[in-house]
Amino acid sequence: MFRIVPRGWELKPMQDILELWWKELWVFVPRLVLGLGIFLAFWIGAKAGQSIVRRMAAARDVDPNLISLFGSIVSASLLVFGAVTALGTLSINVTALVAGLGLTGFAVGFALKDILSNAISGILLILYKPFHHGDQIAVTGFEGTVLEVNMRYTVLNTAEQKKVFLPNSNLFTNPVTVFPRTS
Repeated sequence: MFRIVPRGWELKPMQDILELWWKELWVFVPRLVLGLGIFLAFWIGAKAGQSIVRRMAAARDVDPNLISLFGSIVSASLLVFGAVTALGTLSINVTALVAGLGLTGFAVGFALKDILSNAISGILLILYKPFHHGDQIAVTGFEGTVLEVNMRYTVLNTAEQKKVFLPNSNLFTNPVTVFPRTS
């Protein structure tokens, strides 16, 4: 006779399988509800943290670009931490996930080091304000009027009416000459 199931194995009746599934479900549902509750609490905390950053920065008259950046960093950090905590509550081993996030962060940071350097330099230029919109500056052989300072570049308008995009890291690491305004 042909057997589908190997010798010594017996198929459990469908009722036994359903009972086992039902027991497992009753163990899992409370953890699922608790995990969702934890993530929801972190989500609300992320929104509150973003609001707090906006209020504190507005009270100190901080650049709107920085307010948005810092608010996003606070929100994303809380959401990632909340997601990892919620997954841990579901009895999922998050050790490998956390290690993977760390390695991914290192790899992305290393790959984007120039962009991150310019962004951090841009933040510091916006905070310290060594020059303002409309100032005449000279740096690394370029001279012009400052049109804009954003997260990546400082835009100059030269005497020849050309726009020059200088990476912020150059402005932060090289000497900058700020000429007096002629009003």
